[in-house]
Amino acid sequence: MQRLPFFKMTGSGNDFMVIDNREGLLNADRCQDFVRRACRRKLSAGADGVILIERDPEVDFKWRFFNADGSEAEMCGNGARCAARFAYLTGIVARPSLAFRTLAGVIEAVISGNRVKVQMTRPHSFQTGIRLEVHERSFDLDFINTGVPHVVWFAASARELESADVLKWGQALRLHPHFQPAGANVNFVWPRDERRLTVRTYERGVEGETLACGTGAIAASLVSAAKHGAVSPVEVVTSGGETLTVHFEAAASTPHPGASPFGKVYLEGEARVVYEAQLWEETL
Repeated sequence: MQRLPFFKMTGSGNDFMVIDNREGLLNADRCQDFVRRACRRKLSAGADGVILIERDPEVDFKWRFFNADGSEAEMCGNGARCAARFAYLTGIVARPSLAFRTLAGVIEAVISGNRVKVQMTRPHSFQTGIRLEVHERSFDLDFINTGVPHVVWFAASARELESADVLKWGQALRLHPHFQPAGANVNFVWPRDERRLTVRTYERGVEGETLACGTGAIAASLVSAAKHGAVSPVEVVTSGGETLTVHFEAAASTPHPGASPFGKVYLEGEARVVYEAQLWEETL
């Protein structure tokens, strides 16, 4: 591999290497080792994940998204905003509204400065009343797939959320047999009021707490709406201190038990460029 051009971008503290792969600089089907090595902090570029922008015959582009451990994920809300702005900044797409393909479906985005609003795929597989025991503690959980699978646990207070052992509990719940084989991201949520949440997320693939998770912010907002009366738009304060805005509509109908009661869902927030650079092979 020659020196590889990329953008380092961050969406509310989730950071990514974004690469224009339309000419096949990387083999997306065999790049897992590259991703793991490039995402190592202090030893290489360091990131929560790698986004490859590729050609698509029907929409503006498609992406391949890889977590830091090399696993490919269906969707990432913060990554989606970064991918959209990257495509606009680099001229891959000439207009500030675009659509791109993910494993979870086609995502639409609108860019305004460094803010990006993306329409997410419709959430599904909504489940409530899941009680699990981990580390001699009982958790009352809810589940929803917002492009990727998410578990939501509600703290009773800000203090309880702050003291939550996100790494220990999150890892145990993420790997619990109830959510296998795919596993799940785990969100620890304090509903401050009907329009504001604070969320801490343990992310699969990163295998730790991240500063933000876009699909997790959506999951927390939708479950809060279904169970605690949250009203759109919901402002979600992330672990990194930044705020994501989640907009949602009620579904026209819920035809079967477990169907999501939500229709269109949007995620809005900043997508910032950290730097533009070239990756040297010697760090891999």
